[in-house]
Amino acid sequence: MTKVNTVLGTIPAEELEIVAVHEHIGYGMPGSELDTRWWKTPERAYEETVPKLRKFREYGGGTMVDATGICNGRDIDYYKSLSRKTGVNIVACTGFVGGDTALPHFSRATVDYLAKVFIHEITVGIGDTGAKAGVIKVGVSRGGRMTELDKRIYRAAARAAVATGAPILTHLAINPEPAVTIFKEEGLPLDRVLFGHADDGLNAPITPHDWIYEQGGRIGFDTFGYDLELPDPPFWGRKRAERMEHFVKLVNKGYADKLLVSADANCSPLGWPGVKGHTINYIFEDMIPDMRAAGIDDATLKLLLEDNPADFLSLHA
Repeated sequence: MTKVNTVLGTIPAEELEIVAVHEHIGYGMPGSELDTRWWKTPERAYEETVPKLRKFREYGGGTMVDATGICNGRDIDYYKSLSRKTGVNIVACTGFVGGDTALPHFSRATVDYLAKVFIHEITVGIGDTGAKAGVIKVGVSRGGRMTELDKRIYRAAARAAVATGAPILTHLAINPEPAVTIFKEEGLPLDRVLFGHADDGLNAPITPHDWIYEQGGRIGFDTFGYDLELPDPPFWGRKRAERMEHFVKLVNKGYADKLLVSADANCSPLGWPGVKGHTINYIFEDMIPDMRAAGIDDATLKLLLEDNPADFLSLHA
């Protein structure tokens, strides 16, 4: 039986139910918690987050992956409390959103050191919380091209993934060639990698979706809901119909077995206001109805929201 690490313990993959594979409990840049303009009490963050996760559970959501990682607001004891209170499984990440979010202690570290950190958090636990990370987060520094630091983090992540069987979730799917080269050099099968944010307005036109699929990688359409139709859309927004048309095109190409979907919502943003009108529950309130209207059947929805995430998140050691 395959297993998945959640903050409340390791569970069978069959118990995940519907999975939101790329979300955030509270994401911010390093140091944002010190900005008094955006500072909030733990009580306020709790009040903002619990109703969203409870609604997610009521809709049928079973699990969310918190894709925050080290240095960006990860708080494991908080996640454990939220999971107990709402009944939602929460999978925590080790790793970094991008090299430029790694504080100096980590940004100056060797590949060997970083790999040991990731392996420890997956196999032993994160700090003294007793909770084990379930996925490794890697990204690309601002500018859209992998820096030397990014490459060190990717190599460390690949070594940790090979050693533990944990999957890798990338923050950006653009410029994937250097990442694929590193993963292959380290002997990591590419179906253990989700190339995320392949669908947003900035990345979609330059993301080599076909090439990623041909290499065996998984493709993340995980910014559903960041629509240009929002009152104040983010710079990475995209027209709702355009995103869905793009997604359906990949499904019709036969890529459904390698597609994963999510909303990349931030339950209680740290150091910035977030995007109003967008929550994790876009998945149920808008995305699934849009998919059904576009002709995606229930069997494919189950593949996208349950079967693919369960296989991806399972520890394959």
